Amino acid sequence: MQVCRTVTDCRKRVSAYRQSGETVGLVPTMGFLHAGHMELVAAAKSRADRVVVTIFVNPTQFGDASDLDAYPRDEARDLAMLREAGVDLVLIPEVIEVYPNGDETIVETTRMANMLHGEVRPGHFRGVTTVVARLFNFVQPDFACFGEKDYQQLQVIKRMTQDLAFPIEIVGVPIVREADGLAMSSRNVRLSDEDRKAALVLSSALDTAEALTSPTVENLREAIASAIHSEPRATLRGLDIVAAETLDNISGPLTAPAAIMLSAEFGGVLLLDQRVITP
Repeated sequence: MQVCRTVTDCRKRVSAYRQSGETVGLVPTMGFLHAGHMELVAAAKSRADRVVVTIFVNPTQFGDASDLDAYPRDEARDLAMLREAGVDLVLIPEVIEVYPNGDETIVETTRMANMLHGEVRPGHFRGVTTVVARLFNFVQPDFACFGEKDYQQLQVIKRMTQDLAFPIEIVGVPIVREADGLAMSSRNVRLSDEDRKAALVLSSALDTAEALTSPTVENLREAIASAIHSEPRATLRGLDIVAAETLDNISGPLTAPAAIMLSAEFGGVLLLDQRVITP
């Protein structure tokens, strides 16, 4: 496995893959890897001759500097996991490589980035699309894998890729959960034991909603909000039920697939979960 620290070195090595006629899959990460990331890697390996993983804790998607500083990091552990998984190339750039001095260009989906979870975390998706566009330019893969847990992020990246005509397929990979149902996240390590137990209310609330017969948007919302509010350690931050692909607002009985996007805070740690429900 090759490790690159500069964009120039990464491009040189990916170019060698291309000259050999090999396909390239990309898995962008912020490190502190877990089994969910490894599912992304496995999905990429099943589709491509070569797999490139990036590790970059992107400062522009954090609204709070303390959240950025607290984000867990363990490069040696990450590299060991990626080596064992058979990854071909890992790009670990410094901030100056991604955002050069004097940099002033951003990439933003003007509607999709400023709705739903984007209202809770202003500027977050602008940071995501800006860094992903740059990573796409650095690696120029055939496809890139993203987790469905960050459902709005997935749809935002799909829209950006389509609008900017990147010749890259965006592959969504289903959520990987702990044995008790909690969606895997690098943030989970920051939860206290009590908040870790409380966070199970996210998946159980979605289970409750999915079990409703003849659901409407309104009774889905009521069931989920009631479940979250029943957990005293949870603070509901976002609950959105929208059209699965466009993220458009919907109401009344479900007539097409709907995405439920849920965010709640536990002891200062913001967690996400989601479910697509088909009528």
